[in-house]
Amino acid sequence: MSTEEAGFAISELFSLAGKTALVTGGSSGLGLTMAKGLLQNGVKVMIASRSQKKCDLALKELTPLGEVHALAVNVTEAEERERLIAALDARFGSLSILINNAGTNWGAKLADYPDQGFAKVMDTNLNAVFALTRDLIPALQQAASASDPARIINIGSMDGLHVPIVQRIPTFAYSASKAALHHLTRTLAVDLAARHITVNAVAPGFFASRMTDYVFEHYLQDIEDDCPLHRVGQPQEIVGIVVYLASAAGAYTNGTVIPVDGGTSISKGKRSWTD
Repeated sequence: MSTEEAGFAISELFSLAGKTALVTGGSSGLGLTMAKGLLQNGVKVMIASRSQKKCDLALKELTPLGEVHALAVNVTEAEERERLIAALDARFGSLSILINNAGTNWGAKLADYPDQGFAKVMDTNLNAVFALTRDLIPALQQAASASDPARIINIGSMDGLHVPIVQRIPTFAYSASKAALHHLTRTLAVDLAARHITVNAVAPGFFASRMTDYVFEHYLQDIEDDCPLHRVGQPQEIVGIVVYLASAAGAYTNGTVIPVDGGTSISKGKRSWTD
């Protein structure tokens, strides 16, 4: 397409109308925020979460915004993934956007860090992402074309880009899992490009969510001091990146890890605390 023929209007560059999406971990936190953003831009959305109660609460909040479905499912289990894929096929038939957002954390000092905690975090944050992505390739290919690829967006973390210290409690598995997820994103991007599927990762900094409630309560000032912009992220700032990656504007972006952290992962900040 020549420059003269290209549509540069915002309504064309960032349109998501008619697309379908799955958001894992979509019943709360950033997952719920991203689901809202997609729905408000004309995407048909399915959210997945382990908790039926959370799915039901999320549906009440999301249903007024557009076509949305929810399934209580544990994506670390093969049989549960099969159930999710069957539900997607029944509702949508094909999948334009996969957002691998489901994640967990475990904090403990090194001497006390349990094997089961490390394994749980890696299983949820890395293994399940690989398995679900692999299993959804046929559905993604059905929605993909050379001019409009299907999109996989992995939600990593700035903690996979630097060593986190603000929360005081070491999160060995979380940081390792997110760093591995970032590199998995790159390897998948190379492998899937020929099938017209792009793979990118977003590495958020601190946003308000259940996972950050404790550190916001105890260390918010330190978090803000550690960020060059001296604040935490706002919901629209994560939605904006996702919309970009899923739209025509992001169709040529592939294999990237995009920090959305106000520069925290590249800054030493004040860091005057010693505890």
